[in-house]
Amino acid sequence: MMNIHQPVYLEDKLEEVESSGKLAYRSQTLPTWCPGCGYFSIVEGVSKAMTDLGLNQKDTVCVSGIGCASRFPFFMNTFGFHSLHGRALPVATGIKVANDDLTVIVVGGDGDAFAIGGAHIPHAARRNIDITYILFDNGVYGLTKGQTSPTSIVGFKTTTTPYLNVDQPLNPLMMLLSYGASWVAQAYAGEPHHLTEMIEAAVAHRGFSYLHVLSPCVTFDKTSMTYKNLGMTVRPLPGDHDTSDFAAAMAAAQNTDLPQLGVYFAKERPTLADGLNEIAARAEATV
Repeated sequence: MMNIHQPVYLEDKLEEVESSGKLAYRSQTLPTWCPGCGYFSIVEGVSKAMTDLGLNQKDTVCVSGIGCASRFPFFMNTFGFHSLHGRALPVATGIKVANDDLTVIVVGGDGDAFAIGGAHIPHAARRNIDITYILFDNGVYGLTKGQTSPTSIVGFKTTTTPYLNVDQPLNPLMMLLSYGASWVAQAYAGEPHHLTEMIEAAVAHRGFSYLHVLSPCVTFDKTSMTYKNLGMTVRPLPGDHDTSDFAAAMAAAQNTDLPQLGVYFAKERPTLADGLNEIAARAEATV
C-alpha cells in the first residue's frame, strides 16, 4: 500500500509547540546562528529537557564562554552568564559553590573548551562539580570565520592552514573519561530526539556530566563533519554496552571513524558540594 504523507499545517505546529510548555524556557531573542546550524537542535533540546524535568527558570543558570556557542544564554529564559573566552567552567564553578541549589548548564565550542579553556576541564571533572557541560563540536572556529580548531581533522584547509592541517585532532571523550568525569555521553545534532534524551539525562545526573555533541558547521566545514557524512557514520553504542565499565567506555571512545552515540560512562560518587559540606561540618566541630 502506498504511504500518503499527511500535510503539516503551520497553525497546528504552532499550537503543538505552545501547548508543550517549551516556550516558557525560551527568551524573546531569536537565535542568530547560520541557517542549518546544528546548534538550533541544542537550544530545542535544552528547552525540552528543562520542560520534562520541571526545572524552574529562576533556579537555572546557563553559562557560556566565547564563540558561536556563547550566544546560547541569550536565547534561554533563565539566568545567564556570558563569560570570557575559555573561562565558562571557572565561572560555573563559582556559581554552583555559591548556591548548590541552582541547576547550572555550561555550553561551549571545541575551540573555547579545548584550546584556551582546556586547562579548566580536568579540574571540573575530577572535583565532580554538579554541573552539566554541553560541548558543541563543529571542528572549526566558526565565529571568527573558519579557522582550524583542536578537533579539526587532518587535511582540513582553512585560512590558518592553507596548505592543509597536519595536527592530529584531540579526542574529547577519551580526555573527559581519563580526567574522571562521572558521566560522559555523545549525541549528534542531526538526531534531535536522541539529543534531547541525552541532555535530559546529563542534567539529571548528580555530578559532573559531559555531553559531547557533534554539530556540523554548514558554512565553513565541508569535510567529514557535514550532515551527509555524519549521517552515514554515526551509530548507537551497542545495546549491551555497560556504562559502569570504564575500559569499555575508553575502547568505544577510540573509534572516531564511526562515532557512537549514547552514554559511555556513568558513575555515582560524592560531588564537590558533598566534600565542602563535610569540611564545613568538621571545621564547625572543632570550634
